[in-house]
Amino acid sequence: MSYLERGRPDYLRATLSLFAGAFVTFAILYTTQPILPDLSRQFHVSPTAASLSVSATTGALAISMLFVSGLSDIWGRKRLMSASLMLSAVLAIVVAASPSLPVLIALRAVQGIALAGFPSIAMAYVNEEFQPASAGRAMGLYVSGTSVGGMVGRIITGALTDAFSWRIAVLTLGILSMLIAVSFWTFLPRPNHFSPRRLSVGQQLARLKMALGKPELVGVYGLGFLLMGGFVTTYNYVSYDLTGPPYSLSQTWVGMIFLVYLTGTVSSAWMGRVADSLGRARSIQISAAISLIGIAVTLADGLVWKIVGLALFTVGFFGGHAVASSWVGRLAPQTRAQASSLYLLFYYTGSSVIGAVGGSFWSQYHWPGVVVLVGGLFVFAIALSGWIGHAVAARA
Repeated sequence: MSYLERGRPDYLRATLSLFAGAFVTFAILYTTQPILPDLSRQFHVSPTAASLSVSATTGALAISMLFVSGLSDIWGRKRLMSASLMLSAVLAIVVAASPSLPVLIALRAVQGIALAGFPSIAMAYVNEEFQPASAGRAMGLYVSGTSVGGMVGRIITGALTDAFSWRIAVLTLGILSMLIAVSFWTFLPRPNHFSPRRLSVGQQLARLKMALGKPELVGVYGLGFLLMGGFVTTYNYVSYDLTGPPYSLSQTWVGMIFLVYLTGTVSSAWMGRVADSLGRARSIQISAAISLIGIAVTLADGLVWKIVGLALFTVGFFGGHAVASSWVGRLAPQTRAQASSLYLLFYYTGSSVIGAVGGSFWSQYHWPGVVVLVGGLFVFAIALSGWIGHAVAARA
């Protein structure tokens, strides 16, 4: 059976479908991020409490990752990914009617469970179905979909919140996501290199143990934790910074700030190619260094510098994530689904934990406190990627 490779129609269908699925996942996952100040005002809660509407979703998603790979082994990759996208879209419509913050947080947690059926399985699909020489580019395009989804979702939410309300904004995004979920099911090619199989609990645990067996692979999981923790913390609290003095931007203009995600769309594909020539460890170090420069630039006075800094920060994050996520498949060829799930478990745990902790840094030290926290995470990521590179070379 042939693999998906560049130049074939099914390759284009597959990459565009995965791009669309990633778009839906990230648009829904961070729906409430740009409207956190509005949630704080409407429900009379602190920024830390409002941020739980993001952390609850990513935390539930992270935990659910442990079980999703086993379900996909039984039910099938395409079927599970399609069901995940459709259910999460339906739940987005329900979230729009939340009567209180506790109810909204609970629904967002359920939404996180539903979303768990897409990200890790999509990574496994890429590693299984694409010809190896094309897999890196396909993964880069998939990660580009996450950046575009995050960007467009935030822009739509911000603009519609200003024009109508945050409820109308979330409802609209849910309907759009339902339409995209239908197209995903229609156009994604059926897997040719996967056969559904029923594994016992013991076999599932054994596969998870194998996916945790290499220290360097666990190190890559740690990179996901650090990179995503810093990324979500930055974008959780930059909304508070930009809607307050001296900027006092409207939700529409705060949403437009997320156009810097376009830089991530380019950098994820570009850094995937750089990794082939410089190596994955060096590429991640370069990406993290770019993010460090960017987050430091946001401390300068003036809105222009804030935007430039966020753009650089986003370039580095998406480049590093694209390389780290593709590294997982290389280091765990026999347990790709489980390793992908564990990577994303750490990835979204970082989003949930560090994103919530960042609220304390914001409350006590405002934006400089957030910058110090995020900068420390990316310095650690540079050191960790260097160690992983040496460990991989030593094992080889």
